[in-house]
Order: sequence, then structure tokens, then C-alpha cells
Amino acid sequence: MGGILEQLESQAAWEDFLAHRLVKGRFNWPAFENADAYVAGREYLPAARAFIDGSGPGIPERKLVNKMGTGKKRTVYSYGEDDTRVLKLLSHLLYRYDGFFSPNCYSFRRGLKASDAIFSILKLLHGRRMWAYKLDIHDYFNSISIPILLPMLRGLLADDPGLYGFFERMLTDGRALADGETVRCRRGVMAGTPTAPFLADVYLSEVDRHFALEGVIYARYSDDIILFAPDRETLESYKAELLAFLERYELELNPSKERIYAPDEAFEFLGFSCRGGAIDISQATRTKMKGKIRRAARALERWRVRNALEPEAAMKGLIRIFNDKFFEDDDPGALTWSRWFFPVINRTDGLREIDNYLQRYIRYLGTGRHTKANYRVRYSALKALGYRSLVHEYYLRRRKQ
Repeated sequence: MGGILEQLESQAAWEDFLAHRLVKGRFNWPAFENADAYVAGREYLPAARAFIDGSGPGIPERKLVNKMGTGKKRTVYSYGEDDTRVLKLLSHLLYRYDGFFSPNCYSFRRGLKASDAIFSILKLLHGRRMWAYKLDIHDYFNSISIPILLPMLRGLLADDPGLYGFFERMLTDGRALADGETVRCRRGVMAGTPTAPFLADVYLSEVDRHFALEGVIYARYSDDIILFAPDRETLESYKAELLAFLERYELELNPSKERIYAPDEAFEFLGFSCRGGAIDISQATRTKMKGKIRRAARALERWRVRNALEPEAAMKGLIRIFNDKFFEDDDPGALTWSRWFFPVINRTDGLREIDNYLQRYIRYLGTGRHTKANYRVRYSALKALGYRSLVHEYYLRRRKQ
């Protein structure tokens, strides 16, 4: 089996990659035509050769972006366009090592999705009263210790020393562009870059494997982990083991997202709330989305007043923003609610709650106030402005399946 780096300048590898993405629905047609022209013209060759000879990739840009559903910021990194294209192919070729990972790791795996984690857990829990412990790792990708990661990578990539050498160079570089200046910082595996998910799975692979061998009901999706036990005492034992692993790997928890669930409680994982066979949208996800709706509506109201616009302009704006977030569109890569939640949930309480909240703020934009009089704006008027109900769209999709 040849080295992966050499495949980066292979026309056949690029064409296979494009075909794979097209079959998986990852392209709309204009994006595919653009990518196809890029590959046909062999425009990838300079960047690919720089990866192979050790002069690439370049220095990534470090940016702060809004964290979805909150007022917080998160740090992400991005390389130039050509470097990013080559890194995407590299990430695709890294599926060669997919068999290394434990079945209880569901993030960024070939043929596995978040829904598989939920369905697998519920199948294993069927008819059993179990305690659960859930945690979230703070700034996981960017806080990964490179000195700890590199020996893991060296062992995994023993069959491809050239690839290991590439990762060693890239991960130990330590430089980033921030506000036009080159700075040195702890970058970890650089959240936002195409290879970061693979490297993050490698970093916690020992933890995943440990709980799989112990026969523990356990699932991990990137930085979200949940495990189950038949009683509280056993759960505390598993919790101690897990926290000891994370301490050894120099990782910190998000205390606000750490939670123990009693057997009769609904547990929350990956934005879902599960109790028995009932699957709905979690309360945390509902709260985040309400915050996003509220902030967007207030921003649109300020914009409307500042520019002396008719209320309808702001109402349409709010509807358009959340139609894009909720429903499938021309961007196959967009992580909309219809792609993430609709195929999994079998309850609509959460969808109905968000529907009602969004309708309330669309009506608010009609008057600039929260009053009962806002309900004179009839539902038919909201639909005429382009409003689409989550509950209606969910059942429409179910009927089509």
C-alpha cells in the first residue's frame, strides 16, 4: 500500500474524491462544476507538492467566531484555499485507518452518524434501568497536547512514515496569523481544519477502547461523552476512570455541561433528549435556539428602526434566517435541523416549542413590542411571508419516507 502523501498529486485520487462527495450529496451542482474544473486543470499540484516536499501547508489564520446559540466566541483556524482543498483530500484518504477506532466512537467515521450513536445507545438500554454520566470537553481540538498526541500518531502511522512526518511538521509549527501578524500559540489540532476531526479521534482512542473492552455502554462524538451503569456506585467508578484519563491527557471539562442522570430521567446527548423509546430535542438545544431567535430579532428591529424600513422587511429577514438554519437548502454541507434532528426524533414537543417562540418574535417585529395584540397577525400572514413550521415540515418529511 503506497503512502498517502503521494496520492495528493494523483489525478485518479482527486477524481475518486469528487465522485465520492457527489454520490454522498456533499455538492450542489455549481460547487461540483467548480471543483471538477479545479481537478481537471490539475490546479492542486503546487499545493500538493508543497505538502510532499515539506514546505506546505502555509501558516493558518486564527479567528474568533460566534459560537452557535450563545454569545460566546470560539477559536478556529483556516488555511488558504488551495491548502484547504488538499487537506480535504488528505482527510478523505485517512479513512484508510478507520478500522483502528473503537465502534463506540461515532464522530467523523465512515458510514456512522450522530443518529447511530443515539439508536445504538437506546438498543443497548432497552428494558434496563441505568444511571448515566455525560460530559463535554472544553475547547477540545485546540487544547489537545501535541507532545502526547505524536507518539500515538507514530504508532498508528508506522506503515506510512512520510505521512507521520507531515503531521509532525504541521502540528509542531505553532504559528498562526492573527490580525495580520504572525504569532505563536498553542494550537492543538486546530479546530476548523479538515484533518482536526481525525486527529481528535486518535487522541481519545485509548479511552474509547478501554470502555469498549470493559463492556460499558459508552459513546463519544468528538468532545461529547456519555456512559451508563446499573447503579450509582458503579457509575461513580466509571466516572473516576474517565476523569483520570482526561487529566492524563491534559483536558478540561465544561462544568456547566457535566451531568448525572438517574434511571427515570431523560438523558441528553448530542442535542437529543431520550427516555425509554421517546426521542425529542433536548432542553439545552431549545434554550440555545431561543437565545439565537431573540438576539436575531432584536438586531433586526434595530436595523429596521435605524433605516426607517417597514416592519415586513424585518419579519421576512427573521423568517429567512431560520428557514436557512432549520431546513435543507442548496448547500448539502449545511448542518440544518432537518438533517440532524428530523431523521432521529419521534416526538415533536421541542419542534412545537421552537415554532411558537419563533412566531412570537416574528409578530414582535411587526409592532416592536410584545403584546397580546401581536396575535392579530394571523398565521396565514406569517406563511405568506415565507414562514415554515418545524412540526409541519417534520411530518411532511415522515410521510415522504
